[in-house]
Amino acid sequence: MNITRRDFLKLAGATGLALSFGRVEAATNEKILVVYFSRTGEEYGTGNISKGNTEIVAEIIAQRTGGDLFEIKPAQAYPNSYEDCKKVASREKATKARPEFVGDIDVAPYTMIFCGYPIWYGDAPQIVYTFLERHDFGGKKIVPFCTHGGSGLSSTDQTISMTCPTAKVLRGFEMRGSVAQNNRSQAESTVVENLRRLGLM
Repeated sequence: MNITRRDFLKLAGATGLALSFGRVEAATNEKILVVYFSRTGEEYGTGNISKGNTEIVAEIIAQRTGGDLFEIKPAQAYPNSYEDCKKVASREKATKARPEFVGDIDVAPYTMIFCGYPIWYGDAPQIVYTFLERHDFGGKKIVPFCTHGGSGLSSTDQTISMTCPTAKVLRGFEMRGSVAQNNRSQAESTVVENLRRLGLM
C-alpha cells in the first residue's frame, strides 16, 4: 500500500507524533522543532479550507530547516462554523481557559522552537498557552510566527516572552492567512526571508 506524504502528515497529526523532515537547505547546528496550532473549516473571506493557514507555514519552515513538526491538536475540536468558533475563542480568552490537547512531545532535545498560531481576538489561541505552560523552555530559543487577517503578531511575541521567561524569544514573523492559503510562492518567499534573517539558511 502506498502512503502519500500528505496522508503521513495527517496520520502524525492525529496521533500526536512529531514528524522529521530531512535537512533540505538548513545551514545551522540548531535542533529545530516547529510547534503549531492550526484550524480547518469555515474561514472568513476564504470559505471552507481543508488545511489550516498556520499548518501551511509550519510545513514550509520544517521543510526548509529540516526541523520536526508537532501539531497542537485540541482534545475537543473547535466548531467548523466560523461564527461558532469565534464564540468559543472569545469565551476561552475571557476566562483564560487552558484547553487540553492530544499527545505531547519532549522539547528537551531541541535548541530552537518555532511556535505558530492564528491570531484570535488579538492573541494566540489559549490552547497554545496550554502547551507553552506545560514545558520547560529554559535556555531555548523560541521564534513566534502567526497567520492573521490584518493584525500582524499583535504583541503575542511579548506575551510568549512573559509565559516562557527562561527562554530567549527571538523576533518572529507574520503572514496573512490569505497569502498562506492562496499564494504559495509568496508564502515560501516570506518564510525563506525570515529564516535567512535568523541565520538558518
